[in-house]
Amino acid sequence: MGALLCASGWITFRTWPRKISLGTGPYPSVHFDHGNMVVPFPTETLLAEVGRFDDELSAYLWFDYLRSRPGIEGSQVLLTVAEREGAPLYRIEMVLPNNALVAIPFLAQLEAKAFIEGFELVFATSQGAERRREQTNLFVAAYKRPVEKEFKLLPRKQLLRSTVHFLVFKSRTDPRVRGRDESRPSSLSHEQATELAADIVAVAEFYDLPLDVFLGIGAMENNYLSIRGDLNHAVWKRKAAKDDIILKRRRGRVLVSNYSIGVWQITRETLRYAHALYLTDKRDYSQLPERLRPPPTLELDLTNSHVLTAYAGLLLRDLLDHFNGDVDKAVGAYNGGPRNPNLQYAAGVEAVAAYARNILERVTAVNEQAATDTLERGVNTKKE
Repeated sequence: MGALLCASGWITFRTWPRKISLGTGPYPSVHFDHGNMVVPFPTETLLAEVGRFDDELSAYLWFDYLRSRPGIEGSQVLLTVAEREGAPLYRIEMVLPNNALVAIPFLAQLEAKAFIEGFELVFATSQGAERRREQTNLFVAAYKRPVEKEFKLLPRKQLLRSTVHFLVFKSRTDPRVRGRDESRPSSLSHEQATELAADIVAVAEFYDLPLDVFLGIGAMENNYLSIRGDLNHAVWKRKAAKDDIILKRRRGRVLVSNYSIGVWQITRETLRYAHALYLTDKRDYSQLPERLRPPPTLELDLTNSHVLTAYAGLLLRDLLDHFNGDVDKAVGAYNGGPRNPNLQYAAGVEAVAAYARNILERVTAVNEQAATDTLERGVNTKKE
């Protein structure tokens, strides 16, 4: 039996597909440690590269996400940066036990859960691994530093750029996107996220909404994905309105379909209410970009994400006014209705809002500090 296990371990080591070159040196022998088979790689420290990024915020978001996943110890995940062709390249790596029979299944499990898209084994010296840890600690410290600029005071250009990366990240971590179903939805492309970020910021400014809260609602509702929800949801009404989908009639009442649409998961009945608000609203809509302005006539199966974002902003503004600025009740009512605000939902929105606020404030501070350091180095170089 022991010989069979040894043979199995050796086959696993020799045949597992990987991009890394193992060189021409002798392969390590299989051995047992306290009765457990070990198939070590010829390295002091075994790492796996699990992600590459061209921008710091996306890299840090994924680094932070990975180290908080079940079954992953935070100290296992490393974030480093190096220059490639004159531009920074950010790498996320994981420290692994030097045993093919443990490391490979662990990585395969992460890939199966879509926590990572793939991996490449990396052989490192102990000193090389320690340098990576030191650089990781610098990133973590930088994103924990106090910030001078509050979220609402961030430069618009920087805010938009950072929001784009945040939207892409949240859409990619959605369980429906990470699923293995062939019909699973796609995460936002950079172009889609750029459009949505511009819409969200413009609508928040126009209706005077707390941007972080608006971002939190989008994340809680659908992780910024445009997918219909609550497909079986229906409501009873006294009489059907134009374009209602009637499911049942009973005693002078009708049961109509009330599914949700779009990024903001606005139900058909809520969309009717939002459009009525728009028709009586006294704001100067010429100040809102044309793509965001609702049409004169209600479209119940609206697919225009720009206009749906405007409707969502108008609904939140109406709820904030209804509850005299009480954000928790207004946000809870966005989900549960004005008569029954869902405060648990509001707490979830606040958690996402706080994370977005924290990370976007800090990436701005980190970028500004980096720019200052670069300028100071340039000045000192000239003096020398």
